[in-house]
Amino acid sequence: MTATSTDAARVSPIDWGVAVSAARRLVRPGPAVPRSEAAESVARLRAITADAEGHVRSLTGLGHDLPLLDGDVVDRDSWIAAAADSIAALTDGALPARAGGRALAGVLAGTAGVQAGVVLAYLSSRVLGQYDPFAGGTGRLLLVAPNIVAARKSLDVDPVDFDMWVCLHECTHRLQFTAVPWLRGYFREQVASFIGGLDDSADNVLSRFPELLKAARAKPDPTASSGPLGLVELMQSPAQREVFDRLIALSTLLEGHADHVMDAVGPIVVPSVATIRKRFNARRRGGGLFDRVLRALLGVDAKMKQYAVGAKFTTEVVDTVGMSAFNTIWTSPQTLPLRSELADPQAWIRRVAP
Repeated sequence: MTATSTDAARVSPIDWGVAVSAARRLVRPGPAVPRSEAAESVARLRAITADAEGHVRSLTGLGHDLPLLDGDVVDRDSWIAAAADSIAALTDGALPARAGGRALAGVLAGTAGVQAGVVLAYLSSRVLGQYDPFAGGTGRLLLVAPNIVAARKSLDVDPVDFDMWVCLHECTHRLQFTAVPWLRGYFREQVASFIGGLDDSADNVLSRFPELLKAARAKPDPTASSGPLGLVELMQSPAQREVFDRLIALSTLLEGHADHVMDAVGPIVVPSVATIRKRFNARRRGGGLFDRVLRALLGVDAKMKQYAVGAKFTTEVVDTVGMSAFNTIWTSPQTLPLRSELADPQAWIRRVAP
């Protein structure tokens, strides 16, 4: 990670080295647990990842010919570095270089790095796990042990059940990208296209102000974003909105599909899944005033909405046509749900899987 490219005239808009350093200074310590308990949790997480993905494959019918791989169990500092690397790789070349002299560009990149570090520090104590499809060329599944332990203790749920439940979700994400060969490239293309049009969207805000006021007064879309993402949507040109809608539809599908799978597999291998889900959903809505404000500013609440909308879409489609027909969704970009179809699963069924 470096703020400068090999081209001496170009400075990256975000210094990710500064971001990582700032985040590590700000990150909160993990929960205080006996060393033996911590070691037991880490060992269990390492041991059950492949088993969890086996259960996911049995339910979804995806990826049976792929090798079963373990995940990486990490602490908060390691997650911060991995997340920064992932974002830098995903946005490399898409974010416009800083204009002006090299010295000024470096200062601005450092300032942006500090801001990114604040976000990473906040998220590093909340993320339970993630699958990064772009790490190392083959992808990497991360499980953040201190956060899983903290969440489990906060919810007062069975340790073995909760660890498996979390792994089911993250392994579903891994399977989505490894069993669907075109998905990784498609996602990268959409992100690059979206980021590349941000400057144009901002430039067009004033000329589109009457249109923005009209849109703001319109009846809310059940799939629409709120908070910062909602503001971004209002600022977009029609062309940029098309890209944004594809990204939102895809990410909502991926998160909702993973939530559906973890609960559908749950009763078989996670006996207390109903209790875990009930308490976990309450935890998603909880938090003090400061925490709720930060979640809104960072778009975390919009992310929570994605889980619910996507899971409802997946469940209705699977209940209506079965898992095999649902898997038609992974055929090509054209068979992915439109954003409008997320709130109307029957519309997707009529279009793709009649």
